[in-house]
Amino acid sequence: MDVGEGSSQPNHASSSTREETIRIGDTVLLKIPSGDIRTIKLEGNSNINLGKFGSFPSSELAGQSYGLTYEIVDKKLKVLPPRPMQEVEDTEATNELINDGQYVQPLTVEEIETLKKAGLHASEIIKKQIEQHANYSLKTEYSKEKYKKRKEAKYSKSFSVLEPTMFNVCEYWFNKDQNRLRDIRPDSLAQILNLANVRPGGRYLAVDDASGVLVSGILDRLGGSGRLITICDIDSPPAYPVMVHMNFRKEVTSVMSSLNWATADEEYTPIIASVDPPAGKFKSDGQRTRLNKRKVASDALMQTREELFAGEYDGLLIASQYDPFSIIEKLYPYLGGSASIVVHSPHVQVVTSLQSQLRDRPGYLGPTVTEGFLRRYQVLPGRTHPMMNASGSGGFVLHVIKIYDDPTASSVMVHRHRKKTKQSSEGPSEKDVEQPAAIVVDATGDDVEMRTSES
Repeated sequence: MDVGEGSSQPNHASSSTREETIRIGDTVLLKIPSGDIRTIKLEGNSNINLGKFGSFPSSELAGQSYGLTYEIVDKKLKVLPPRPMQEVEDTEATNELINDGQYVQPLTVEEIETLKKAGLHASEIIKKQIEQHANYSLKTEYSKEKYKKRKEAKYSKSFSVLEPTMFNVCEYWFNKDQNRLRDIRPDSLAQILNLANVRPGGRYLAVDDASGVLVSGILDRLGGSGRLITICDIDSPPAYPVMVHMNFRKEVTSVMSSLNWATADEEYTPIIASVDPPAGKFKSDGQRTRLNKRKVASDALMQTREELFAGEYDGLLIASQYDPFSIIEKLYPYLGGSASIVVHSPHVQVVTSLQSQLRDRPGYLGPTVTEGFLRRYQVLPGRTHPMMNASGSGGFVLHVIKIYDDPTASSVMVHRHRKKTKQSSEGPSEKDVEQPAAIVVDATGDDVEMRTSES
């Protein structure tokens, strides 16, 4: 790979959830000049085709760091140096005299295609277009910058590899199909995880019908330390497509186990196939391997059930199409005291109805409903402003805290009141009796000090 002159490798902090470099088998997010994001899976001895931008062998990306920008040159990748932020000077030019007609740009499409086939670089093609543009000099400096960016997005054969952070992956899936994520925006996901107090070493329950974005966020914060049990409605382990783009290490996903609603019921007895050979001995190595795998799966199932029924989990996170109240009532006994319960829904009626139901229950404290607001800004020197387009909604979040319902318990204030009543009935103690005070006046007669007889 050709590393461009003056380019610098990004200094990534060590990540505990994924590798620092790209590996064969990873799923990578590529951002093309137009701003669109494409996803590819790196496979050994294969070519990656990006359409009009060109193609290159997958081995060119293997071993490279995330966050770099590449240019495709003769089916090879060249690392581009980071572009510095340039300030645009204000001028007296305006766009009022510009008439963008048909003959403003003399360079025809056929001539541009000829230049591209001749191997001319994108920057040279843009330079020729600027030189022959009739009204380019009349544009403001801001319009010139926009013109250059549009042409670069059209002719440049470059792309950037996005780091698979939870924000980038969630934003990609939200822009791709927000219905599959049940309207969970990156800011909504961050709010859910914060309200649930997800932290390394914690133990959590999750019901995720949002393509795994909730589970991925929990695993990313656990970092391989803690425990996560997911409840789903299928027999086999659920497929979470969002997790594929996170490229987690094996030790990160090893803290997660899955149960379906049947095996999550204490009264249900799982039907486990026999792990012993029918004839008393194994007929082949293949049969031995299959029965050993079956035994490992059955042992893992029983162990996960025991962990769930032992309870005392730190939080419950729900993003499901089913009734959230029935889910909470089912999993409520397995939560510890002061555990956070967070429910996300794309519909406000679902969470407000749930809020009304929980208010009448003595085991829930402070059910609140919130809706996030996201406004993106362009931050450039002299050009900082909010973006014109914004997301409609990132869904609605309900947060409530579990408390133990003990009818015999009393508040701390009641205990304090009883203590004060008892002391007043017994009379003041020797420590409570005030000692006579003496007035001490210094020689000048100015300073007066109060001292007790003990001092």
